[in-house]
Amino acid sequence: MRRSYLVSAIVLALAGAPLFPAVAQAATPVAAEQATTQLPRTVRPTHYDVAVTPHAETLSFDGKVTVTVDVLQPTASITLNAIDMTFSSVTLTPVKGKALAAPKVSIDAENQTATFTFAKPVAKGEYQLAMNYTGKIGTQANGLFALDYDNKDGKKRALYTQFENSDARRFIPSWDEPNYKATFALHATVPATQMAVSNMPIAKKTDAGNGLVTVDFAQSPKMSTYLLFFGLGEFDRATAMAGKTEVGVITQKGASSQAGFALDSAKLILAEYNDYFGTPYPLPKLDNIAAPGSSQFFSAMENWGAIFTFEYSMLLDPTVSTQADKQGVFSVEAHEMAHQWFGDLVTMRWWDNLWLNEGFASWMEGRTTAKLHPEWNTALEAVGVREAAMNRDAIATTHPVVQQIDTVEQASQAFDAITYSKGESVIRMLEGYVGSDAWRDGVRRYIKAHAYGNTVSDDLWREVEAAAPGKPVTQIAHDFTLQPGIPMIKVDSVQCNNGRTTVKLTQTEFTRDRPDKKPLSWHVPVIAKTLSGEPARALVDGHATLEVPGCDLVIVNAGQSGYYRTLYGASQFDAIKHAFTKLAPIDQLGVMDDTWALGMAGLQPASDVLDLAQATPVTADPQIWENIAGDLSSLDGYYQGDDARQQTFRKFAVARLQPVFARVGWEAKAGEPDPVKVLRNDLIGTLGSLGDPAVVKEANRRFNAMDKDPSLMPAALRRTVLGVVARNADAATWDRLHAMAQSEKTPLVKDQLYALLSVARDKALAQRALDLALTDEPGATNSSGMIGAVAGTHPEMAFDFAVAHKDQVDKKVDSTSTARYYPALATRSLDPAMIDKVKAFADKYIAASSRRSADTTVANIQYRIKVRDERLPAIDAWLKKHGA
Repeated sequence: MRRSYLVSAIVLALAGAPLFPAVAQAATPVAAEQATTQLPRTVRPTHYDVAVTPHAETLSFDGKVTVTVDVLQPTASITLNAIDMTFSSVTLTPVKGKALAAPKVSIDAENQTATFTFAKPVAKGEYQLAMNYTGKIGTQANGLFALDYDNKDGKKRALYTQFENSDARRFIPSWDEPNYKATFALHATVPATQMAVSNMPIAKKTDAGNGLVTVDFAQSPKMSTYLLFFGLGEFDRATAMAGKTEVGVITQKGASSQAGFALDSAKLILAEYNDYFGTPYPLPKLDNIAAPGSSQFFSAMENWGAIFTFEYSMLLDPTVSTQADKQGVFSVEAHEMAHQWFGDLVTMRWWDNLWLNEGFASWMEGRTTAKLHPEWNTALEAVGVREAAMNRDAIATTHPVVQQIDTVEQASQAFDAITYSKGESVIRMLEGYVGSDAWRDGVRRYIKAHAYGNTVSDDLWREVEAAAPGKPVTQIAHDFTLQPGIPMIKVDSVQCNNGRTTVKLTQTEFTRDRPDKKPLSWHVPVIAKTLSGEPARALVDGHATLEVPGCDLVIVNAGQSGYYRTLYGASQFDAIKHAFTKLAPIDQLGVMDDTWALGMAGLQPASDVLDLAQATPVTADPQIWENIAGDLSSLDGYYQGDDARQQTFRKFAVARLQPVFARVGWEAKAGEPDPVKVLRNDLIGTLGSLGDPAVVKEANRRFNAMDKDPSLMPAALRRTVLGVVARNADAATWDRLHAMAQSEKTPLVKDQLYALLSVARDKALAQRALDLALTDEPGATNSSGMIGAVAGTHPEMAFDFAVAHKDQVDKKVDSTSTARYYPALATRSLDPAMIDKVKAFADKYIAASSRRSADTTVANIQYRIKVRDERLPAIDAWLKKHGA
C-alpha cells in the first residue's frame, strides 16, 4: 500500500483506535510460533466461493459465500469476522454427508464478528459453510465503496474495494487475518453495460436476464483476504503483453489515453522484478485500476493482480500533469508491483511485521526507479526518505519497526513513517553492508522458501545471512527493528599520519525531546572516506577507530546508506562548510539534513544550516536546492505570527533563492534535465509561499491572461501557478477558482481545484473552504483533504472546525482513519493552547491504548514551540550579522 499525502502543505499522521482486545496466547513454545489472532483457532478456511450482486443505486449488495473449512478440533461454534451484515441463512455441511441443523447466529458489532452456534459440537473434518447475507456499500474508501464523479456524459458511479488492513469482513464473512490464506472464486452479477474486474481474468460470462450478466472470475491462488479485489463501472482497459503476462490499466471510460505511461512502465517494472526476485510473476494478468477521488489513508493498494490506485497517482492528464507527477506514477507502480512478491506471494504472518511488506516495497520502489530512470537522479531521494523516518523516530512517541500489535485497529497505526521510511532505510543500510548481490540472493532464497505462505522478519534475516556468510545480519537487523530510536555517531577526533586518517568515533543516541535519555545501543555499519580516498568500514558498538585512506576532509556516512546521525566537532564542521562544494551531492544532502536536525535539537548552532545554504553555489544539483528551499520554508513557518521578524527572514530567503530561479527561469528550455523541471515548480511554489512580489505578480498575470493566451499556463506549470494564486488569493480570485472547480468535468483536475481552494493565507477565505468542505459539492472523498489543506496554514482553525463539526466530518473520513485524522490537523500549530485541546479530544474520543497520533501531535507542537523560542534567536543573530 502506498501512503496518501492529502496535499503538499500537510502530511496527515497515521494512528488508530483498537476495536477489541487480543485473544490471550498460551505460554508454550508452539504458541509462540503462531500468529496473533482475534479468532478461535478451531477452524481454518481453505477456499471461498463468493457470489455478489451489488446494488449501486441503493448502496447495498447481496452476497452468498460457501467457505470450505477444516474443523481442527471439535467445537460447538464457529466465529468469523463480519461488519454491517445481515444473515438470512447459514448452513454447515460435511464434505461427505448431510447438512447439520441450522445454527444460531449472533452478531458482535463491537468485535466485528459473527458466531454460529450449533446444537452439538461439530466433529473434526472438512465442511462447507454456506452463508446468504446482505451488506452495505460505503462512500469512503474501505470495504466495498462507491465513488461518484462527473465527466462529459454526466454524473457517474463506480464501485471498488479496499480491504487493508481488515475490511474484507465488510464484503465477505471471513477469517479476515493475513495468516488465514485461502483460494477465492468470485462470481458477480452486474449490469451488462459495465465492466467487472477482480484479481483474476474473467473465465465465463452468463446472461442473467434483465440487462444483467453473471461474471465468473478464474480461481485465485492462495492468498490473504485483504488482497481480494472487485471493481465495477463504465471502464476502459488498455493492455499489453509483458512476457507471458497481460498487463493492463483500467480507467473511467474515455480516460485510457492518460494511461500510456503507466502501461509502458508496468511492462518495464515487471521484467525487472521477474529477474530480481528469481521467481516469475505467477498470475496470468496484472491490472492497475485508476479511480477518481482520494483517501486520507492511502493512494494505492497492492491487490494481487488488480492494483487499485487513485487517478492522481496513476494517470497523466496532458493539461495539468508535471514531471514530478510522471515520476510519481512510476514510483507508485514500482511500489505496488514489488508487493506482488513481497506481501502478496509471501505475506507477513501478522500486522506486527507489516514492515516486511511496506518497508521492502518502499526500498524496491526507490531502487527500481533509480535504476530504470537514471535521468531523473532519484537516488538522492534516499536521504529524504531517511529524514522522514528520523523526524518520527526522534521523539518519545516513536515505536520499533517490528512492533507489538494486539488488535486490527492498532494495525492501522502501523502505516506510518517508521514502517515505511525507516524500514526502507534499514534495508538500504543492510544491502550496503552485505553487498547488493548477496542481498538479492538472500531475497531470492526467501521468496522461494516461503511462496504462498506467511513469514516473520527473522525468516528474511536467516536467508540473507545464508547468502552473506560471516556477516551478523540478524544482530544488526534486530538492533534497528526491535528497538526504536536513532543512533548518533560523534566524530571525536580526526588525525592524519603517513597518508592515512585516523577517525575516532563514539556512539550515542539522537533524540530531539529527551536530552537526558539514557542512550540505547546498536551495532552500526559505518562507512567513512576522505574526498580522494577509498571508503573504510566498521561496525560501531560503543567506540571505534577507523583508518581511512587519504589525508583530506573526512565524511562519515559517506554515500548516506547508514541510518544514523553524524555529529562533527566545530572544527570538523567548519572544514566541511568550506569544502562543501567538493562533496558528492548525496553527501551534501546528508550533511545538510544532519545539520538541520542537530541544530534544531540544540546539539550544534541552529544557524549552521544557513552557512551551508550560503556555501551552496547556484549551479549545485537541483535536489540540493530543493532541500534548501524546504529548509527555508520550514524556518519561515516557525516565524508565523511574528510579522516583523518573518519579513526579515523572508528577505534573506527570497534573495538566496532568486538567483537559482533566475537561472532556471519560468520557461522550460530544450533538452534541460528532468530534475530542473521539478526544481522549477518547487522554486515557484516556495517563492510564492514566501511572498516574493515578483513571483506572485507573474503568477497572477498568467492566471488573469490564461483565457486569452493558454500558452501562459503550460501543463508543466499550471498547478504550481494556480497554487501561488490560490495561496495569495483575494475574495474575487477565490470566487473565480471556485467557479473553475464547479464547472470542471475532469475528475482529476476538479479534485485539484478543490484542494487549491483550501490553501488561502487569508483567514476568511480559509473559513469559506472549511464551510464548503461540509457540503456535497466537492465530492465525498475530497472534503477531508480540504480541511487538511486548510490545516497546513491555519492548523488551529482547521482543528477547532473539525471538532466542532465532528458528526459531519466523521462521514467524510475513512472509518479506519478518524483517530489519526483529527489530531494531525493540529500538528503544525505553534499555539500552546492546542496541546490541551488535542489531549482533551483524545480523552473524549480515542481509546487510551490508541492515542499514538494524538501523543505525536502533542510532541510535535511542543517541539515547534521549543524551536521557535530557543533556536530562532540564533537565526535572527545570523541574519543581523550577515546584513539581512
